[in-house]
Amino acid sequence: MNLDAPLPTEDDVLRAAHRLSSVLPPTPLHRSERLGARLKLENLQRTGSYKVRGALNALMAMVESGDRRPVICASAGNHAQGMAWAARRLGLESHAVVPESAPRTKLRGIARLGAKVTLHGRCYDDAQAYATRVAAERGWRLLPPFDDVDVIAGQGTVGVELAAHKPDVVFVPIGGGGLAAGVALALRAKGVRVVGVQLHGVDAMARALAGDEGAIEPAATLADGIRIRRAGQLTRRVLATQLDDLVLVSEHEMRRALVRLATEERIVAEGAGALAVAALSKVPGRRKFAIVSGGNIDPALLAMLLADTDTRKPATGARLPMRLTAVA
Repeated sequence: MNLDAPLPTEDDVLRAAHRLSSVLPPTPLHRSERLGARLKLENLQRTGSYKVRGALNALMAMVESGDRRPVICASAGNHAQGMAWAARRLGLESHAVVPESAPRTKLRGIARLGAKVTLHGRCYDDAQAYATRVAAERGWRLLPPFDDVDVIAGQGTVGVELAAHKPDVVFVPIGGGGLAAGVALALRAKGVRVVGVQLHGVDAMARALAGDEGAIEPAATLADGIRIRRAGQLTRRVLATQLDDLVLVSEHEMRRALVRLATEERIVAEGAGALAVAALSKVPGRRKFAIVSGGNIDPALLAMLLADTDTRKPATGARLPMRLTAVA
């Protein structure tokens, strides 16, 4: 990553919103009296996650410039599904490199949307290294999941949609930081407080913003979509000036939020999708909004979570396995 590369701007986000408006309708907003917040339901997005916004914006911008190369990405699942959906719509060949630990429901989604899937490595970083090498060897377009101006701008369109509802504070989950960076660019100038949320032990961005930019060994977690070893460089630079606060929640708090969403609000979220909701009580605000970033969870795992009484208690600790192999 070129540390002198231009940063994305609010204008980039607004251009992305205009570009995507004819393709992606706004996702619903759900008011929860129990949680005391409004929930932005990106779990109801085209591919079950906000990731399609960034992928579609980047590929539409690429095609507008006359570039129709095959595209490849590395992803735990949601970014690859977004890329596959966008590429199919634009008539582009697409390839996804996915860690061997990725949930099978996401693998099926990627293949169903037309991308060619390659399983490689134990984690996202292994898959990313392989995808980068393949892209260089074959001259394909590498589509980063977060460290890309057009991807960040596309993710920021969530913030553009939220702005009309005049939030006081918006809670955003952080993995590599693309969603938080884009949303902050869309809302910060409007006086909205943007709060990033990470998991204890899966907090590369929090550490990077504190000055430690080295790679971490992420803790095992249900939230596979945010389990990265190193924060994005471009996203870190944006968040260093645009993010108001960053809070950490425990694995148990995240799981409990996921269960509450399902049982009290009838909303299906994956682990990372429940992350922002888990932090709602940690920061004061008059009009709180939380982004439910995705809902691509294995049904069998969701059933286990709903059946486990530990996720309904405020005590720390969790008994469920971090990974469950889904039914074929």
